[in-house]
Amino acid sequence: MSICFIVNPKAGKGKGKKIASLIHFFMKKYDTPYEVRFTTQKKEGEPLAKRAVEDGFEKIVAVGGDGTIYEVLNGIIGKSVSLGIIPSGTGNDFARCLGIGLNVEEALDIVVYGQEKSVDCGRANERYFINVAGIGFDTETLKEVERLKKYLSGKWAYIAGVLKTLLTYKFKKTEIIIDGQVIHSEVLLIAIANGSSYGGGMKIAPDAINDDGLFDVCVIHRISKLKILKVFPTIFSGKHIHIKEVNMYKAKKISINSQLPTPVNLDGDIVGYTPLLLEIIPNAIKVLIKNKNQKIPQ
Repeated sequence: MSICFIVNPKAGKGKGKKIASLIHFFMKKYDTPYEVRFTTQKKEGEPLAKRAVEDGFEKIVAVGGDGTIYEVLNGIIGKSVSLGIIPSGTGNDFARCLGIGLNVEEALDIVVYGQEKSVDCGRANERYFINVAGIGFDTETLKEVERLKKYLSGKWAYIAGVLKTLLTYKFKKTEIIIDGQVIHSEVLLIAIANGSSYGGGMKIAPDAINDDGLFDVCVIHRISKLKILKVFPTIFSGKHIHIKEVNMYKAKKISINSQLPTPVNLDGDIVGYTPLLLEIIPNAIKVLIKNKNQKIPQ
């Protein structure tokens, strides 16, 4: 079973490059052919993943954060390969959702000896995502986070980004159609979730299940900026869903149109603007998770 590791060396403030060395060290104990291939710039993960499929690799492993997984996913979607994850990014939310921790050796055990699990993906216009898509406040915050990640790590970069965005944010006049239900609103944000968290542990959709054939949609309507400060900490526990300005929906298809073109993020990458059509694709990809019955050789 051949493995191709696609490494983002800049992930996690250079953590990805260090993990590549650990991969070579720990892979000595496995009798498994493998290669390590590095991205040299943003968006390169997708063509590298496509090439790995063409080269006959059966497991394609994203070594990075949610953005790296997003790129690799779009390179292998629809192919008969499995997706592995070695988390080394800032948030690592989807890896956490799958029960994959930050210990490199344990994550490699999952890649080599783990079992496959079929999970859903979302299609947003012509792109695919595996965790969360969003427009509004969260997407504008991402721009700040990218700048702040040079100085802060993990959730602190997201918290600082939120506070900076709060000062200048303008609510978006938006039409949302959720499985035929039409909603007109000025929104703070809309998150279309397959996984339960994003942004380094923010449980934006605490009840989301990645293999139930449904999105969990979180819509936060216009809310005072003072109340945003009060609500924001509750997102880490998922308690924001009980606030009156927040509505949650289950859906298979969502369309979003805004009065002005609004940036869209897929798994943390800003990829375009509204209008946006999203559909859930059940059992779209096989991911590697821990096999509880597998005895892993030492």
